[in-house]
Amino acid sequence: MKKIADLYVRVSTDEQADRGYSQRNQEEVLRKYCQINDITIRDVIYEDHSAKTFIRPQWNKLLEKLRKNKNKTDLVLFTKWDRFSRNAGDAYQMINILRKLGVEPQGIEQPLDLSIPENKMMLAFYLAAPEVENDRRALNTFHGMRRARKEGRYMGLAPAGYINRIREDGAKYIAFDEPEASIIKWAFVELAKGVFNTEQIFFKAKKKGLKCSRNNFWRLIRNPVYCGKITVPKYKDEEAKYVTGQHKALITETLFNEVQEVLDGRGRNFRPKIVTKEPFPLRGFFMCPECNKILTGSISKGRNNYYAYYHCSAGCRFRINADSANTVFMDNLKMYIPIAEIGNVYKNLIIEAYKESDKVNIDYKIKLVEEINDYKKRIAYIRDLLSKQQIDVSDYRIKNKTLGGNVKIK
Repeated sequence: MKKIADLYVRVSTDEQADRGYSQRNQEEVLRKYCQINDITIRDVIYEDHSAKTFIRPQWNKLLEKLRKNKNKTDLVLFTKWDRFSRNAGDAYQMINILRKLGVEPQGIEQPLDLSIPENKMMLAFYLAAPEVENDRRALNTFHGMRRARKEGRYMGLAPAGYINRIREDGAKYIAFDEPEASIIKWAFVELAKGVFNTEQIFFKAKKKGLKCSRNNFWRLIRNPVYCGKITVPKYKDEEAKYVTGQHKALITETLFNEVQEVLDGRGRNFRPKIVTKEPFPLRGFFMCPECNKILTGSISKGRNNYYAYYHCSAGCRFRINADSANTVFMDNLKMYIPIAEIGNVYKNLIIEAYKESDKVNIDYKIKLVEEINDYKKRIAYIRDLLSKQQIDVSDYRIKNKTLGGNVKIK
């Protein structure tokens, strides 16, 4: 009886560039093998994803087809075992899944009869060698990038406000990208002043034209790249450190440090406190006339009653009765009568700013809920597949872990 096979042709972009692998060549070799060995070809699967894991679109479609049509295919053929997988642990697990479906995986250029126990040693070698190669390549890349960081070179996609460039000699660097660079510089200056909070400055920067999400903005204002520094992360016995970058700094190191102090709550911040309680409605607004510190407020117990005072927390001991200070302030405030038209303009501006801020938050929450519901539906779908035995437990765990992780991140 003639055997039936599915041909699996896999080439990742990197492999095609580095080694000259081609899908056409693999398919030709596999078809010739089937012709010589009188094997019927049912389907040819073309894959362009890495073999580090089995989370590959075309492989998953093949696996689903094999589950729906048990005993319709005898073999899954590929040229070499590194076309099948570059992860030994995952490969053994997938081989067991295929065997349960009555399908035998086979590399035609590295043929193995797995019914012979001794051949399992060769299988272990064929599966481990690509994984070792991958790990070595990843380690070399890691050390290369670490060396580049130590030399002050920025690696990867340029951060907001910068753009990736290539010099005539082929060297890569990052340069200012206007108008975003100027907007980000403005944001750092405003943050250092401590007048507006980070959220307010983010929305102001968005209005100026900054294309950046809220989370990315928080990472941006913590990134030392903008003051001309490159971070070299901790590795083994080497401590994390900053080195001077080869790119141009957008802001000074002094300004960057001032912003970090404000963000950490250590910087000088004269912004009035929004939340306050009677009898101290002006706490956080008054300054000490003797030392220029912000006055706080507290209640003192007298002989027969309690009295409220605004007072300085420094050593000058200045204090003033809160009721008297509040009355003087209100009397002076009443002297200023705003023009009716100006009052309406201010009112409309406040309402408009509130509506815009509220709309952004509502839209973000709606989008978040929709995405979470979508992930939950997909999780429910794979659970249904598991209950119908259309996927096995190992596949369910892989997919559930991926989807569940996305929901937790959200």
